[in-house]
Amino acid sequence: MLKSIRQNVKLLGTLLGESIALEQGQHWVQKIETVRKSGKQIAAGDSKACAELQQTLSQADNSELTIYARAFNQFLNLANIAEQQYTVSPEGLKELDLPHPLAACVEKLAGASAGQFSDALQKLHIELVLTAHPTEINRRTFIHKYHQIAEQLENHTNDSQRIRELVEQAWFTHEIRQERPTPLDESGWGLEVIQDSLWYAIPKFMRELDQQSQKITGTALAVNYMPVTMASWMAGDRDGNPFVTAKLSHQAILNARLAACELYLQDFKELYLELSMDCANEDLLAADIAGLGPYRNLLNGVIEQLEASVNLLQQGDSSGVIKSKSQLLMPLQECHRSLVDVGLSNIANSKLLDVIRKVNCFGISLVKLDIRQHSEFHDQAMSEITEALELGKYLEWSEQERQAFLLRELNNKRPLLPDTKWSEQTQEVLDTFAMIANQPKEALGIYIISMASQASDVLLVNLLLKAHNLGWHMPIAPLFETLGDLNHAPAVMDSLLDCQQYLQRCQHRHYVMIGYSDSAKDAGVLAAAWAQYRAQEALVEVFSRKEVELKLFHGRGGTIGRGGGPAHAAIASQPPGTLNGGLRVTEQGETIRYKFGLPRLAVRSLHLYASAILEGLILPPPQPKDDWRQLMDTMAKNSCKAYRSYVRDRDEFVTYFRQATPEQELSSLPLGSRPSKRKKDGGIESLRAIPWIFAWSQNRLMVPSWLGLGQAIAQQLDSDRDTINEMLAQWPYFKSRISLTEMVYLKSNSKVAELYDQALVESGLQGLGRELRVQLQHDIDAMLLLLNQQKPLEKDPWNASSFELRQPYLMPLHLMQLEALKRLRAAQDNQADNKALEKLLMLTMAGIATGLRNTG
Repeated sequence: MLKSIRQNVKLLGTLLGESIALEQGQHWVQKIETVRKSGKQIAAGDSKACAELQQTLSQADNSELTIYARAFNQFLNLANIAEQQYTVSPEGLKELDLPHPLAACVEKLAGASAGQFSDALQKLHIELVLTAHPTEINRRTFIHKYHQIAEQLENHTNDSQRIRELVEQAWFTHEIRQERPTPLDESGWGLEVIQDSLWYAIPKFMRELDQQSQKITGTALAVNYMPVTMASWMAGDRDGNPFVTAKLSHQAILNARLAACELYLQDFKELYLELSMDCANEDLLAADIAGLGPYRNLLNGVIEQLEASVNLLQQGDSSGVIKSKSQLLMPLQECHRSLVDVGLSNIANSKLLDVIRKVNCFGISLVKLDIRQHSEFHDQAMSEITEALELGKYLEWSEQERQAFLLRELNNKRPLLPDTKWSEQTQEVLDTFAMIANQPKEALGIYIISMASQASDVLLVNLLLKAHNLGWHMPIAPLFETLGDLNHAPAVMDSLLDCQQYLQRCQHRHYVMIGYSDSAKDAGVLAAAWAQYRAQEALVEVFSRKEVELKLFHGRGGTIGRGGGPAHAAIASQPPGTLNGGLRVTEQGETIRYKFGLPRLAVRSLHLYASAILEGLILPPPQPKDDWRQLMDTMAKNSCKAYRSYVRDRDEFVTYFRQATPEQELSSLPLGSRPSKRKKDGGIESLRAIPWIFAWSQNRLMVPSWLGLGQAIAQQLDSDRDTINEMLAQWPYFKSRISLTEMVYLKSNSKVAELYDQALVESGLQGLGRELRVQLQHDIDAMLLLLNQQKPLEKDPWNASSFELRQPYLMPLHLMQLEALKRLRAAQDNQADNKALEKLLMLTMAGIATGLRNTG
């Protein structure tokens, strides 16, 4: 770790100690320091220090453990802030030798023609889809304070008084929310990320993209060119979340439109002050009847519209509110055109152009709300409808019968829905479609069908949209999630696009969403990743043959087990042709904060996305060779078999999982608006991928992110070593997968997992834990043999040292979590004790997740 970042970490730690001393006394600072030193010894392998610290913590009461947990939790957050700020500062970029992503991209593409680069720019589209995270524990008020601390560190001020104030504010504020957030709370958090960071990052990103573009093409980007848009699932994702209703989604849209109007009002007022010139073209001069000035005259009308919109939306009334971005853009464009006409290009291309770009990026609601629902809900609703029409039970029909009925009804001019009373579930489904029909088109994104498996799933949503007289064609995205559905996806889309009627409806452009989370939970990380790759390849072929534009939507999470990882590497590893329709990707919970939480971070993340896509379009990765494919098929099959031999075939696996991790406790903690399971009485198959992976990360065994992969590689290493080495050297997809797994191995810790087993797991199940830990070590050894390394991330010293910095603070948190779990599981119905222990558990969860820098 470099000297400058260590200094900032030390400063923040010292200030945190001052705050703790102010509340608890200096002796507590000494006690915490003693625990920290023990954590350092344990991280170095001292088993005696571990036993002694366990004894110390076992003798502490709940309130004392909470003080320890708060201290380590907050320190890890502060250390992350120091690191984040450093890695995007000019000093950090220089010391770490990190080039500007766009500049490096332009240099790499130096052989490309201006025409090739222009074509790639036209295809460049990044749509970031913000999603809530059930394990994002930090309150929004803390995130705001952390942002301010980062800004102070960035200013390089010698006066640390403001940082001292912010650290003190943080210590004297409850870190953990007392009540479960509502979907509206989560939606508000998503809007704040835009208000605090992306609102300022987008104009800077566009200016730098423009500069790099001009180096190759020689011309500036078009005034209305905007390759970035925003969407959100927060308050729109109703799959398994009974709290997301049509009424709530409507309110979320109103809130988002209000936030947008307030931001635009501020920007238009600033433009009004700046554009005071009388020099304008004839059109603007002639329109200035009131004598306000040609530019102010135009802007004044919009300001009045925005003020009226804010007043109406604050009262929950959307009638008369700005409903199209053209109402904002047209006056701005006229101002820009006039300034250019009279030679004032510097003014035209400054603040004014920034606002034009914001309008094109954020639209009338900052984010477009996606709607997501499980296919079963649609099927059940349609079955009620067909029974009410005395046509039979839709649920009992074959796929062919369903398609025939749906296509007939799509052509039928009579109303579909009879006047009858529906079940509560079906009424909510129909209310959602009615809500969609009553919203402005620009406030909505796309409709996602979870667990889609047949063409009828898409046709059914299409029919329900038609039944509610939607005046525009809302894009529909089937989400293929399980291994079987991924393998079947190309055939499903082939069948769907064979229908000329539907082809006209979708206007020869269609979204397909690839699920990373549930496929990995179903088949293991390697088999799922290969199935995702093959499905995308096959979809490209199907859509090309049908002459339909494919727009892939990637449901990636923050962790490796959910398809996450560094953005540039992930994009570079996509199959050729998959970026032609742009990149739509989920950004989830704490990964939003890590990638976009600060303006500088957001700008760099956008550069990484853009540069990777441009490279992928101009210099696409190689098609995998036949022998690579054959080997991947073999390894995926073996990996899936190895993974399922534990997760599916071992009867005791579920019981072991629930004893060895905090999974049992997750559902009772106020961590997110959505229940941890789709079905209350289900097993692993019903558990959402996020808590599934989150629980394993807490005991550091991280099973979902590695099980099966290393074993599959080890099986082929002797016979196919040359082929594997060739894949590693020449195939970005395979290199990225290995690199991500290296990170998993670095963050896993068998000794920690063993402590959890010893403290929490009944003796008859501990053998399974030993087997998994032995397998983990075998897999790590195989990976190191392949890479010719002594330890994971040996060739990436920055990330390795960054994680090592956190290890001494993680170890005490694990031991505190163990103590909290033991006490909770042994507790009687003492509500006061249980509440205190739940708070302690959440603090340790937050701290461990912060230290690992991914949760689920």
